[in-house]
Amino acid sequence: MKYELILVRYGEIALKSKETRKRFENTLVSNINNAFIQKNILNKIYKDWGRIYIFTDQINQSINLLKKIFGITSISPVIQTTSNLYSISEKAINVSKKNLDENKSFALRVTRTGEHKYTSQDVAIKIGKEIVNVTKARVDLTNPDFELFIEIRNEKAFLFTEKIKGYGGMPIGTQGNILAYIDTPNAILASWYLIKRGCKPIFLLNRETKKDVLDRFIDYWLIKSKIIEIDSKINIIKQINKTASKNKISTQRIIFYS
Repeated sequence: MKYELILVRYGEIALKSKETRKRFENTLVSNINNAFIQKNILNKIYKDWGRIYIFTDQINQSINLLKKIFGITSISPVIQTTSNLYSISEKAINVSKKNLDENKSFALRVTRTGEHKYTSQDVAIKIGKEIVNVTKARVDLTNPDFELFIEIRNEKAFLFTEKIKGYGGMPIGTQGNILAYIDTPNAILASWYLIKRGCKPIFLLNRETKKDVLDRFIDYWLIKSKIIEIDSKINIIKQINKTASKNKISTQRIIFYS
C-alpha cells in the first residue's frame, strides 16, 4: 500500500486553553520540523484542529523519527481523498482487496468532523456492504482480522489501518529550562522523565563521566541542548549555581539523581 502522508495526533495539548494550545502546537510543529532537518528528511507540514499532517516520500523513516518526539500520542500513515462517498468507497475497496478474502473478517471504524449529508454510521454501512460484495469477507466488529479506519474531516477523508503509539508527554520547550547534572547513566534517565514533560535541558557533565553515553541519548531522542562540562575536583554546588544563574534557571529546576 502506497501511503501519501502521515497523520500525527497529540493528547494533553488539546486540554489547554485556546492561546496555550496554539503555542504548544506551534512548538510541537517546530520540534518535528527540526527533527526532520536534523535527519535530512524532506517534508511539508500543515496543521488542522487536533491534527498535524506531514507529507514526505520517506514514510518509514519519518514514522521512526516521529515516535521519539515528545507530545505525539500516535501516528498513522494515511491515504487521503475527498469527503465524497464515492471517493472514500473507491479507496476503501482498493485497500480491502489487498488485505481481505472470504476467510477473513473486518471492521470499519468511521469518525467524522464537519457538516456532511451523511452520518458516520451511513458511511460504515454503505462501504461495509461494498467491501463484503467485493471481497466476500465477513463483518466482525469485536475481533476482526483487519481494521480499516476512515476519518472524515470537513472536505477531506483519511484512510489508515494502524495507529502507532508515540511516547506522549509534552513538546520539549513548553515547560521552561532545567539544569540536569549528569554523573551516572541513572541521572540521564531521571532527566528523561522531565524532558518528556516538556522541559528543555541544559546538561552539566562531570568530566570524569563518559560523554558518549549522553551523546547517544541526545542523538536518539533528538534533543537540542547545551552540554557543559564541570570539574568534580572544584566545589560542584558552586559551579552548578553559577551555571544556573548564568542561564536564568531557578534553583528549583536543578536536577540531581542520587
